[in-house]
Amino acid sequence: MFQDKTLICKDCGAEFVFTAGEQEFYAEKGFQNEPVRCKSCRDARKNARNSRPREMYETVCAACGAPTQVPFIPKNDKPIYCDACFQARR
Repeated sequence: MFQDKTLICKDCGAEFVFTAGEQEFYAEKGFQNEPVRCKSCRDARKNARNSRPREMYETVCAACGAPTQVPFIPKNDKPIYCDACFQARR
C-alpha cells in the first residue's frame, strides 16, 4: 500500500526517506502533510525550541485566590486556576 519516498529537507536541502512505516503512522494519526524536514533538522528545531526559557506571567487563581504563574498573558474574560484547582476541576 505505502512505498518509501525520497523527500528534500526544506532547511538543509538534504534528501531523506519517508518510509512506508512512517507514512502508515501518519495516515493512522490523520496527518495531512508529509514531513518537510529531515530527522536531524527536526531534532535541531525541537532542541532550540525547548532550550529557551518559557516566559511566565503572574496571576491569581480564580478558585482559591493563591498566586500562580501561567505561560500566557492572563485576560479577564476567562477564569485562571492554579495547578491544584485546575486538576480538581478536570
